[in-house]
Amino acid sequence: MTLTVILSVAALLLLFALLYWMNRQHYSFSARVFTALGLGLLLGGALHLLTGQDADTLDAVRDWYALAGTGYVHLLQMISMPLVFISILAALTRMDTRRNLAGTAGRVIAWLVGLTAVAALIGMASVALFGLDASQIVQGQAELERGATIAEKAATVGAQTVPQRLLELLPTNPFLDLTGARPTSTIATVIFAALLGIAYLGIADKKPAEAATFRSGVDALHAVTMRLVQLILRLTPYGVLAILASTVAATNYAAIVDLGKFVLASYAALITMLLVQLAALALSGLNPLTYLRKAAPVMLFAFSSRSSAGTLPLNIQAQREQLGVEEGTANLAGSLGISIGQNGCAGVYPAMLAFMIAPTVGINPMTPDFILTLMGVVALSSFGVAGVGGGATFAAILVLSSMNLPVALAGILISVEPLIDMGRTALNVSGSMVAGTLTSRSEGTLDRERYNGAAVAPAGD
Repeated sequence: MTLTVILSVAALLLLFALLYWMNRQHYSFSARVFTALGLGLLLGGALHLLTGQDADTLDAVRDWYALAGTGYVHLLQMISMPLVFISILAALTRMDTRRNLAGTAGRVIAWLVGLTAVAALIGMASVALFGLDASQIVQGQAELERGATIAEKAATVGAQTVPQRLLELLPTNPFLDLTGARPTSTIATVIFAALLGIAYLGIADKKPAEAATFRSGVDALHAVTMRLVQLILRLTPYGVLAILASTVAATNYAAIVDLGKFVLASYAALITMLLVQLAALALSGLNPLTYLRKAAPVMLFAFSSRSSAGTLPLNIQAQREQLGVEEGTANLAGSLGISIGQNGCAGVYPAMLAFMIAPTVGINPMTPDFILTLMGVVALSSFGVAGVGGGATFAAILVLSSMNLPVALAGILISVEPLIDMGRTALNVSGSMVAGTLTSRSEGTLDRERYNGAAVAPAGD
């Protein structure tokens, strides 16, 4: 271990000690997360300057930082599938049998997919406004290799018909899906948990003793799972600091300069879509600034971790405890939002790529037919997009294949992919939280007092 690596690790541990001190001094959770964000940016910038062109040293530093950063994301991913399963099941066992579960799920999905269609339109508008064209981007060896990999993957994924894709949403082996082995595992787990819950509701009146035993077991498992979530979430500021420092240290700033126009166009579209989400809240009579203040820590973690699935525990907790969303709705919105209607990865990104690539094959993307078709394809393709790294590429393959556009050109942005993916993931998570909030608002189950009240510390913090 070199002196640079030792000093870098020591600096991280010193900042961890500062965050621990803030916790002991009862600084709020949000304050510690924002502090970790700022410290991560500064530490990452310092590491970038310190390591310079020494890739081996930087890799060694990032390996040590991954113990805290990637390790934390792994813990969140570990709990995400059990949390999806037990949260949906517990919500159903506590539900009034007169409540229309299908109606709630339908409203959540409608918001997720509807917002994604709007996100596609905004992505296209951003490309047109910035005058982007895929033929203008110079492809190096890395981009060509990435393109070849995507084309190979598209040969399998892109060949599937819409009914085949929808069929993959259904669970065949729930134990396999609980491992997250498939891109559609989250939706399959939600469906399995929902079916179990419906079965429980079916025997609640006919066999009350058995139903009570089942519910008692579910409640116990839910309590233990939520306690585990609370323990993991206590590590959030440390995870954010380590992840962001590692990401900033490894950022290719030269590539950002070369592809700066696309980066700016992407963030212009992402920010505009966030404003659309806030406008939807305002039109529903909810204060968008209150939402933004309470959702910010969750979005910041999504930004730094680049994992919608890893952010799920924070997502559901914020909906329930900060925004006043009814428990069942929060669980549905958070769980479904991992794989359906991701505004950033499945909306803005594939639409921008398709709009950029179309002129390279002689297609005019400005025609109403192309725009409406692309919006529809993006909305349909947003089902089953994985909530972990690679989800945006998967969505791009589906959209480009459906539009008969060359999928290999999706590899032209590999050098700035991590930077853009941070913003996309934050927007994905915000979209699911907004969908849950708006659904709970429309059903009259939103706790307005909690939504408008002061932010509360996470349970167990």
